[in-house]
Amino acid sequence: MRRSRVAALLVPFLIFSEREARAQAKLPTIGFMGQSTASAEAARAAAFVQRLREIGWIDGQNVAIEFRWVEGRSERSAEIAGEFVRLKVAVIATVGTPQVLAAKQATASVPIVSAAMGDPVGTGLVSNLARPGGNVTGLSAQAPDLSGKRLELLREAVPGLQRLGLVGNVGNPLVILELRELETVGRALGLDVVTAELRRAEDIAPAIDALKERADALYIAQDLLTFTNRHRINILALGARLPVMHASRENIDAGGLLSYGPNYSVLFRRAADYVDKILRGTKPGELPIEQPTAFELVVNATTAKALGLTIPPALLARADEVIE
Repeated sequence: MRRSRVAALLVPFLIFSEREARAQAKLPTIGFMGQSTASAEAARAAAFVQRLREIGWIDGQNVAIEFRWVEGRSERSAEIAGEFVRLKVAVIATVGTPQVLAAKQATASVPIVSAAMGDPVGTGLVSNLARPGGNVTGLSAQAPDLSGKRLELLREAVPGLQRLGLVGNVGNPLVILELRELETVGRALGLDVVTAELRRAEDIAPAIDALKERADALYIAQDLLTFTNRHRINILALGARLPVMHASRENIDAGGLLSYGPNYSVLFRRAADYVDKILRGTKPGELPIEQPTAFELVVNATTAKALGLTIPPALLARADEVIE
């Protein structure tokens, strides 16, 4: 009798729990794959979530967002992409060529939106920008196209620059394209160019040590490896008395000298617009890949002082932000 009474009391709870579970299961899920860590990409993730809220998608109410972090380890990209496929997410949102490649290899059907791809056509992610086809869309960071502009700014910041050290992860096909472009542009500018190749975090210290007697400044080709290790790179470069050019402002917050590139918070907000369209039924292959329109030059005056550099006033006047 007691068991029957307990069972009767549990029935309403079980029915409610089952209904709640079914309701939760019906929420479309966004799989968010960050290339670094939650703390490192907090501003980017916040911009993405905020924009989703502005256009009507609220986490836990009418959409679910599953956050995963690659933490700078390339093998994690494939693991996370596979997990998202098993979770049957409605769309994968990410950033960076290796992460998009991993997601594309994991699924040909789940839509993939990238907040930034360095060269989506050159790396074979899409056939063309206007109508990408397949399941990949988003925004291009124009990495190879910006190389020449960054070198010009670096030359302006470091008077007398003659020897340029390039550092990049050659396990990333985009970085290989960028390094080739940099070698061509650098030599056209009359610079002696030497390249240090990275494949893992353990290569960073030997690479910078090898360049300290062979270069007057460094250009870091950004990807998940260098972005995750940006503090370490900047500390080692400062110890070697080498000014460093980066691709995004987070690296300057971490002690780099200067950066020039798209505003990543803006790119992540725009990526949320892509996700919105896909959740409402648009096929990813029909969404043109956009080029960034907002670029920012950031200078770290504290790092310049530590290096004994005097940044030209004209360059400081053009900077979007000077970190004191």
